[in-house]
Amino acid sequence: MNNNISRGLTRIGIFYDGNYFYHVSNYYAYQHESKSRISISGLHDFIRREVAREEGSDYRRSRIVDAHYFRGRLSAREANQNGNKLYYDRVFDDILMSEGVTTHYLPVRGHRNKSDKVDMSLALEAFELAFYKNFDVVVLIAGDSDYVPLVRKLNTLGTRVMLLSWDFEYYDDYGELRATRSSRDLGEAVTYLSEMHDSIDQGLAENNPEIANLFVSRDAFSKSGEEEESTFVAELSEEEIGEGFEFSEIVTLNQGYGFVKATPSNLFFHYSNLAETDFLDLDVGNPVKFKRGITEEGKEVAYEVTKL
Repeated sequence: MNNNISRGLTRIGIFYDGNYFYHVSNYYAYQHESKSRISISGLHDFIRREVAREEGSDYRRSRIVDAHYFRGRLSAREANQNGNKLYYDRVFDDILMSEGVTTHYLPVRGHRNKSDKVDMSLALEAFELAFYKNFDVVVLIAGDSDYVPLVRKLNTLGTRVMLLSWDFEYYDDYGELRATRSSRDLGEAVTYLSEMHDSIDQGLAENNPEIANLFVSRDAFSKSGEEEESTFVAELSEEEIGEGFEFSEIVTLNQGYGFVKATPSNLFFHYSNLAETDFLDLDVGNPVKFKRGITEEGKEVAYEVTKL
């Protein structure tokens, strides 16, 4: 009966470890030369093509029938105390919703036990859905060896598993080496291993359209009318800009941070200090409003930086 229902379709279920994917997306947005986030729709299209190639099937018959995103989530009160986290959580929710991805958020306080809860929830859901929905291929976007037992259980159902893995390292703004690694044991356990870091770098060097499609296009943001907008903003009164805010412009942008023009010296801001503004939407010269703050080290910085 299942063969009649599927009619030759390769049924794909995708499962995101949200914390892992968050670090990957931030790497490409702020550290990698692409300077752009991973596109969910572009990634899903890539997955369909990869599965079709590995399965020796027609791309048109490779269909994503389920996609699920798992991540620990702070309470509304805690998130509200963490810069613009509430706003960006909602923005990403909208993106996932538009791509038909079901979200699974686990309540956590701070960072305690976040990884264990997500791993267990993802594994249980993936196995149950694979059992009842008869996925042909389960795609894991994860890197933890804790998922090895899940892969083995899925194999008992006759379900193949594809792993999308990333290995990269970089130095952060404080000179500390940061690295993301995928478990070797997990890579050896799956049926198909797609090493995304190598595929992306090679594809970008070769101007491969499939790889370019993995990223959110920056061309979609029109810059027409910026001069008119800047003139308008410059004429706003203090009341219109907002109490406690100052008006200025961006003078420097780097990998995830920048400086706002100010006196007596320009003020540093981190991408986490933005309000209702995506760092990738900023350009040098953009008018912004901001508030001044003092770090624990006594340094004056800009926060609640908002593009106008």
